[in-house]
Amino acid sequence: MTPYFKSYIAMNVTVIGVAGGTGSGKSTLVKRLQEAFRDDDVATLCHDFYYKAHPELTYEQRTKLNYDHPAAFDTDMLVEHIRTLKSNVPIKHPVYSFVEHNRTDESVAVMPSKVIIVDGILIFENKELRDLMDIKVFVDTDADVRLARRILRDVCERGRTMQSVIDQYTTTVKPMHEEFVEPSKKYADVIIPEGGFNSVAVSMLIENIRSLISR
Repeated sequence: MTPYFKSYIAMNVTVIGVAGGTGSGKSTLVKRLQEAFRDDDVATLCHDFYYKAHPELTYEQRTKLNYDHPAAFDTDMLVEHIRTLKSNVPIKHPVYSFVEHNRTDESVAVMPSKVIIVDGILIFENKELRDLMDIKVFVDTDADVRLARRILRDVCERGRTMQSVIDQYTTTVKPMHEEFVEPSKKYADVIIPEGGFNSVAVSMLIENIRSLISR
């Protein structure tokens, strides 16, 4: 009997990159885009999924790592996964625990889609990743607002103390934002103040993306 090999044919895929500082409103914008393009099939890949695993370190050592530096991410894997999805082949992305500060043993299957949304604070910093994107959106939000949102998120959702969040913000988050995130704004095609909370800008972005997909 002749063996059967499933063949995959590359399809027309639109990759949307959503970057911006921590707490800027990226996640809200991503949700708005997911809702708008539900009928076109949407896959979402968050850069946070691709934090590097550190099984060799203790929990205390992992809490002291700089998670806002490009070296904290396995961006090569993310690039490979996007290319694989664009080739119409499913992938399995890793799962990261913000409570344990480490990857879990789990993975999540993602099927190929017409629209791939990639979000993260540093996705415009890497040229290889950046070049895979058809539309690059930067969410620009005041630093005080971003800090307040990060405190709420990390304390309520990730089990952190307020003091630990503030310490991390002043020692790594803010310096890394100024060194890597803010300069990457120059690569954006669109800059949206307040992200998903800016309804007018979001509506205009959605229409522009629809026109791109329909070409």
